[in-house]
Amino acid sequence: MLELLTGAGLASSAGLNAYIPLLAAGLLSRFTPLFELGPSWAWLEHPATLVILGVLLVVELLADKIPAVDSVNDVVQTLIRPTSGGITFGAGASSFTTDMDTGDGSWWPIVTGALIALAFHALKAVSRPVLNTATFGVGGPVVSFIEDGVSAVTSFFAIVLPILVLVVVPATFAVGVWAWRRRRRKKRERAAAEAA
Repeated sequence: MLELLTGAGLASSAGLNAYIPLLAAGLLSRFTPLFELGPSWAWLEHPATLVILGVLLVVELLADKIPAVDSVNDVVQTLIRPTSGGITFGAGASSFTTDMDTGDGSWWPIVTGALIALAFHALKAVSRPVLNTATFGVGGPVVSFIEDGVSAVTSFFAIVLPILVLVVVPATFAVGVWAWRRRRRKKRERAAAEAA
């Protein structure tokens, strides 16, 4: 059960920021006894991998804070975030038991993680342009900082205290759904006002 919570927490975190959970998994596995990656995922803790992930994280952090660029970044990340979700779900799940290590050819952890990350990414990607428009670009960077914080906290708890994922992931998803519904309602109200 804990392996599924760790995997789900890391994958949902990847839907908000692709590189934070990958870097968290690699760093915690390499430098602490808190998290041990399965043999198929040991490449995540290699120094070259950690440096590349660190550089990509900095690029994403900067791109996601600039209105309009953040929307382009979300388009690019449509492939990257689900891939990161698949990797982190597989790596997180394998840290508890070798039965979940995908070295045996089992792809279900990777597919599950990719779908979880894609759901969170989709909510983020559809709400950001509306937020930027409604706040004249001011709200995007603020929300981006919050998303990065949620991604980091979720990654940490997914690894250290996976049971908290039962609270953090549904709450994050609920906020995303609320923002998406609000966007649709405002769009309908705007259309009705223009028609009148």
